[in-house]
Amino acid sequence: MSRSVNPSGRPSVVIVGAGPRGTGLIERIAANAPELYGDAPLDLHLVDPHPPGGGRIWRAGQSPLLWMNSTAEDVTMFTDETVELDGPVRPGPSLAEWARGVRSGEIPAGPGPADGAAALGPRDFAGRRLQSAYLSWVYEQSVAALPPRVAVHEHRRTAVRVSGSREGRQQVWLAGRPAPLLADLVVLALGHLEAELPPEQRKLADFAARHGLTHLPPAFTADTDLSALRPGEPVLVRGFGLAFVDLMVLLTEGRGGSYTTGADGQLTYRPSGREPVLHVGSRRGVPYHAKIGYELHGERPPLPRFFGPEQVDALLARPGADLDFRRDIWPLIDKELGFAHYHRLFTAHPGRTRMNWPDFEEKYAAADPGGAALQALVGAAVPDPADRLDLAALDHPLAGLRYPDGASLQEGLRGYIEADLARRHDPAHSPDLAVFLALLSVYGQLVRIGDRGPWWHGFFSYLASGPPGPRLRQLLALSRAGVVRFLGAGMTVTADERRGVFRAGSASVPGESTEARALVEARLPEPTVAHTRDALLRALYADGAATTRTGLLAVSAADGRVLDRSGRPHPRRFALGPHTDARSGGAFARPRTNAPAFRQNDATARALLTFLRDRAAPPVTTLPVRRAPVTEESHAADQ
Repeated sequence: MSRSVNPSGRPSVVIVGAGPRGTGLIERIAANAPELYGDAPLDLHLVDPHPPGGGRIWRAGQSPLLWMNSTAEDVTMFTDETVELDGPVRPGPSLAEWARGVRSGEIPAGPGPADGAAALGPRDFAGRRLQSAYLSWVYEQSVAALPPRVAVHEHRRTAVRVSGSREGRQQVWLAGRPAPLLADLVVLALGHLEAELPPEQRKLADFAARHGLTHLPPAFTADTDLSALRPGEPVLVRGFGLAFVDLMVLLTEGRGGSYTTGADGQLTYRPSGREPVLHVGSRRGVPYHAKIGYELHGERPPLPRFFGPEQVDALLARPGADLDFRRDIWPLIDKELGFAHYHRLFTAHPGRTRMNWPDFEEKYAAADPGGAALQALVGAAVPDPADRLDLAALDHPLAGLRYPDGASLQEGLRGYIEADLARRHDPAHSPDLAVFLALLSVYGQLVRIGDRGPWWHGFFSYLASGPPGPRLRQLLALSRAGVVRFLGAGMTVTADERRGVFRAGSASVPGESTEARALVEARLPEPTVAHTRDALLRALYADGAATTRTGLLAVSAADGRVLDRSGRPHPRRFALGPHTDARSGGAFARPRTNAPAFRQNDATARALLTFLRDRAAPPVTTLPVRRAPVTEESHAADQ
């Protein structure tokens, strides 16, 4: 007979996932416990095979060549006065401020973090291993901030199942351990997950197996075995976002290549001879836009304006309404992004406009999104088409463009990337930064609506979450060296049974195709619960948990409780993160942006503490316990 782990009968919460989302939740539990829970005893069980803080994605054990795609000053794990929450604000250092504290000795850290922090400036892009050190420090600080009678128990294992009735305590089963953890409440903070192959990918994998080819399906690039991609051989790569950038780095610098900088500042790539040749394309056919390389000075757009709490309330209040993103939500987003763009153009660059801002704003507010009146207004007030916001053109930059051959496409794409780099580092185009801020605002509002479908998340990432500028300069150097070749937009991949190869083409160069014996799907798997490889989520789905039309786990917008298929929130099960329909764009955030993840963490922490205070069994009398984490191996009750 198995013996459940909770010998003292103390109230307990099991948090599955020790990455930044689980860490952020512990920080909020520590912040809210004095008000809602007092000094009562509590066990927090943290379950993850990877060390807490960074978890799997931000673990220290990955290539030092891999970077973050946000500058150090734009990364924080702490709340500030902009965050709309019921709990207390507990400020803390951004990644840049933490690195400065490590350098000065004000923040103690080991030699690894200290070495990485030594050269990190506020506008630099940190390596992921340094971010891992920051997240580990945040975790340690959050645990230390818990009340004295709250103990944290770390379990370096994988949770495989949750059982238990709605009314009773839950059992959390861990791989390799017969005794479950007993929990009053369970929180799933699982992060990015692996998935079963969808039908198209299964067919390609089967084809590869029959013909002795290499097929690497969607996955986190740092976890992928790239050894099958052989030097000098062509590799088809489908996907042009951040997963591709990691792939590009690991197969070039990661195999011994290097860059030199000429007198004109242009990078030149020096191959090692171990690189494959990457033929990359995607739906858009271009890389994500570079991160903006300047700061916003002057007046910020007053956001939200056309897509804020009032508009979301109205959408959610429609009786029996089945909201359609394109019909009901996108027009409001379109107008919000346009408002931010033109507010910045008129207030910061008035010489490029033909109307005063108050008159334009009044007419803009009255015009229908995308309608003829709005187009006429913008045409009259903004003479240069380059100063007008065209979201459709941004989303499809190569639409209608045809190149006579592959060589022309290479030149055309290099010109496009060079222009993007120039624009994203030129404050004369600061309306782009205003649109970025509007995108963050919009994402914060959309969390309340739930599943928006995959297009919005991709569009947001393409405009707002692209690679650092230096990575695109490296891409240009690799293109000039012939190590990377562009395939164009509307990329297609077919299995050529006759020749036994993969074949790729695109709409950008009609009639041309490229064949290869290797195909890499450079993107993360879709976070669908029904097809995830995570045993716990699949069991939860089989047990009646609801999912959205695109397969995300349905949760209550108020506090993250898991919903069943009748829409009832489970009183004891919660979920946070990208596998839910409240996905919030990131577990850490840019400071002073009212980050959705911080708001969600606070609401969930307060719901946990309130439940335990009001409904859990009275705590047994016990001596205070230490606040330092207790590992599974040293916790006698968990042997």
